[in-house]
Amino acid sequence: MWKGIFPAGLLSLGLASQTSATLLYVSSYAGTVTTLRLTLPDDGSATGAAVTTLENISNSTGCGPNPSWLSLDYSKNFLFCLDEGFNGPYGGVTTFYTGDDGTLDTLDKLDVIQGPVSIAEFGVGGSGLAIAHYSGSSVSVVGFNAEGNLTLLHNETYALEGPGPNPERQEAPHPHEALLDPTASYVLVPDLGADLVRIYQADASTLGLTPIAPLTVRPGSGPRHGAFKVTSDKTYFYLVSELGNTITGYEVTYNENKTLSFDELFYIPTHGEERKLPEKTGAAEILVSPDGNFLIVSSRWEDSFNISNFDPTNSTEIPSDPLITYSIDHATGELTKVQEFAAGGRVPRHFSINADGNLVAVALQGDGRVVILDRDVKTGLFKDYIAYADIEGEVTAAIFREDYHTI
Repeated sequence: MWKGIFPAGLLSLGLASQTSATLLYVSSYAGTVTTLRLTLPDDGSATGAAVTTLENISNSTGCGPNPSWLSLDYSKNFLFCLDEGFNGPYGGVTTFYTGDDGTLDTLDKLDVIQGPVSIAEFGVGGSGLAIAHYSGSSVSVVGFNAEGNLTLLHNETYALEGPGPNPERQEAPHPHEALLDPTASYVLVPDLGADLVRIYQADASTLGLTPIAPLTVRPGSGPRHGAFKVTSDKTYFYLVSELGNTITGYEVTYNENKTLSFDELFYIPTHGEERKLPEKTGAAEILVSPDGNFLIVSSRWEDSFNISNFDPTNSTEIPSDPLITYSIDHATGELTKVQEFAAGGRVPRHFSINADGNLVAVALQGDGRVVILDRDVKTGLFKDYIAYADIEGEVTAAIFREDYHTI
C-alpha cells in the first residue's frame, strides 16, 4: 500500500544529483522540537523509492517539558513554540531563530497561564500572538519585537456558571484554538468547554482584542478547530467539534458595526454520514487545501484502518485513524465527501499541508510518528505514504518550512 519510505536518518540509494529539501518542525510532549529534512526529486515530485528521504537533523529542548503547538513566521525566521505546562503552575511561549541548517536557537521564553495550545499571529507586520489556553480557560496576547523578545500584553480568563452537557470535558471553559479571519480583523477562539466560538475584534496597531458577540453552537458538541474558505463573493467558516464529532458549515457576513454574523448551512457527522464510532472517538484538525477546493478533517481513537507496517521486517499491521476529505462547492459552501484515507497510525492530532498542496505531514500522537502523504492536488485524493519518522513521545504538531534547498 505504500512505497518510498525510509526511516529517519537513512539515505536512499540512487539519490538524484540535484534535489530540493523541505524542513519540517515537529513538537512532542517528550519535551522536544525536532527538525526533519524531507528530500525530494529535483522536479518536486513525491514518487520513487530511490529519491525520497526523511532525516532527523536537529533537536531542541528549549520550548519546555510539554510542547503543544508550533507556528512559523517565515519573514522573520522565527518559530514560536507553546509549552502546555502540564505540571504547572505556568505554561510557556518560546521564540526560536530558525537556522538554514535546521538548528533552533532560543531567543526568548515567557511564562504564561497554564495550558497554551494554539497561536494566531496578527498585528502590523506580524507582531502579536493571540493564544488559546485549554486548561487555563484563557485567551492571551503576547507581543514580540524584531529580536524575538516576548511581552505579555493581555489576558482574559473565563468561567462557567455550571458544567456543560458533557461534565467530564465541559467542567470549565477550554479554548482550543486561536485563528485569524481572512481579513485579519478578527480572532476566533473555539471553546470546547463553553460550546462557543469566542470572537474578538483585533486591533493591528495596538494588538488589542475586543470581545464581540460569540457564535453559540450546539450544547455538548465541544468546538475544537475551524477553517475559512473565501470565494469571489462569499466567506465560509467550517467548524469541527470534538465531542460531537461533527462539522458545521456557516456563511459569514461582515456587518457595518464591526461584528460577524453566521448563517448555518449544514451540520453533519465528521464522516459525512451517521455511523457508530468507538465511545472516545474525537475529531481533531480541520484545514482547507491551498487551492480552496477541498476540506480535510482528522478523527482520533477509531482504529478504522489496518495498514502495512512501516518497518519492512515486521509483518504486523498497524491500526490507523482516518483523514477525511471533502470537496467544497464554491457557490453554496456545501461539502461532498471524496475519500477516507488511513492517516498512517493512531491519533492524528495535527496535520499540515505544503504550499503546493501535494504533501501532507501528519502528527500521530498515539504512535510517536510523523508521516508524509502524497496527495493529488486536482482530485484531492491521498495516494500513498512517501516518508515517515519515529519521534520520541506523543507528537503534537508537524509543520513545513519550504524555503530550504540543497544540491
